[in-house]
Amino acid sequence: MASVYPTNEFKKNVKLEIDNIPFSIVDFQHVSPGKGSAFTRTKLKNLLNGNVIERTFKSGERIPAANVEMREMQFLFKDNNGFNFMNTENYEQIVISDEQIGELALFMQDNMAVQVLFYNDKPITVDLPTFVELRVKETAPAFKGDTVTGGTKPAKMETGAVINVPFHISEGDLLRIDTRESSYVEKVNK
Repeated sequence: MASVYPTNEFKKNVKLEIDNIPFSIVDFQHVSPGKGSAFTRTKLKNLLNGNVIERTFKSGERIPAANVEMREMQFLFKDNNGFNFMNTENYEQIVISDEQIGELALFMQDNMAVQVLFYNDKPITVDLPTFVELRVKETAPAFKGDTVTGGTKPAKMETGAVINVPFHISEGDLLRIDTRESSYVEKVNK
């Protein structure tokens, strides 16, 4: 990993450190105006709180790399202290607070494999798998005449997430859910 990134090496998802805060590049654009010097316009996501900011850098400016690392971990359980994870390589356990997990908790199941992002050896956020399979806990019953393509109704999943699903979905059905968009993908037949 580079210790600094010149603006000509910016790419999406590059992790930078600005004012002792880790950021990830969401979008960038190199601009060469007719007059004046070139610059790079960026959108940066704060990895500590999720806020997105816009920042402009002069061409050739060098920005320090953030000291971040992704580690494969397994979600064990939630208790009063927060969410408990285990490193799958050395079995070391860590706890991440409710505030850091946020709405991701709606898709987390015991024993799920996740990627935990560490900044200066402290866990800051979790990357869930793109798709998870969850069982429908509560939803309105399907009625004769409801169609597969007709519309949607809310369904509460086993983890507490509420997802809009087609009318034909019933309680107990296993569904594939897209965690990026909190959306129904398909019914899983098992």
